[in-house]
Amino acid sequence: MFIYILAAVFNFVDLKKVSAARAYSILSLIGSVLNLAALVAMIIVNRRLPLATGYEFLLSFALVMVVIYRFMVIKDDIRSAGGFVMLIAALLLFAAAIQIPGNYNGSGPLMPALKSPWLGVHVLTAVIAYGGFALAASLAIMNLAGEMEPKTSSSIYNLVAGSFAMLSLSIVLGAVWAEQAWGTYWSWDPKETWAMITWIIYAIYLHLHRRQGWKGKKADILVIVGFIIVLFTFFGVNYLMSGLHSYS
Repeated sequence: MFIYILAAVFNFVDLKKVSAARAYSILSLIGSVLNLAALVAMIIVNRRLPLATGYEFLLSFALVMVVIYRFMVIKDDIRSAGGFVMLIAALLLFAAAIQIPGNYNGSGPLMPALKSPWLGVHVLTAVIAYGGFALAASLAIMNLAGEMEPKTSSSIYNLVAGSFAMLSLSIVLGAVWAEQAWGTYWSWDPKETWAMITWIIYAIYLHLHRRQGWKGKKADILVIVGFIIVLFTFFGVNYLMSGLHSYS
């Protein structure tokens, strides 16, 4: 977590300075490696994918977002957004860390509903979607602040489109799993409801993006609103509401 924060600081300082850029690159890489190492350790110890608890999801969320960011740096050169991305990753790890004392027992037995091959594909596609939405929101915020290039809007659209596809797949896979676990494809559980709201928000963004007047500031705001709903879908639903997904 602290390494991601340090990386963010060096990114915000000035990437045009060779020393700051080098420090940022090294620290962000170290943070990613340690994040990955923690997840690999969980796989070895628990003998399953680290996707069954909120703690594991957040660690995976942070790593996936950073990995997608690194890919987009190569594709679209969005390095100036790195500081914001590292801060979000640090916040996700902080949120994960505060769950450890009384909430995490990865080596303990899973609930019967979680002992399913559908767990990995359903949650993994959701993690990838969340990571892409987080990066898109980061770019949108930087765009509104005037810190990004005009071409960034294209990067945001591509991120949302790809993440929307993964979210759609996650919802479908979750419905199939739900039918096997609970006997119904859809029960309007709070998590299902808010996942659908998230899907609708991003569907609206993708639809309106084709219209001339919905590019730029309006589109960026909608992307940010969508990510706020993503965060509520995870934190708000998991910790403030009860339902079939309360264990996640």
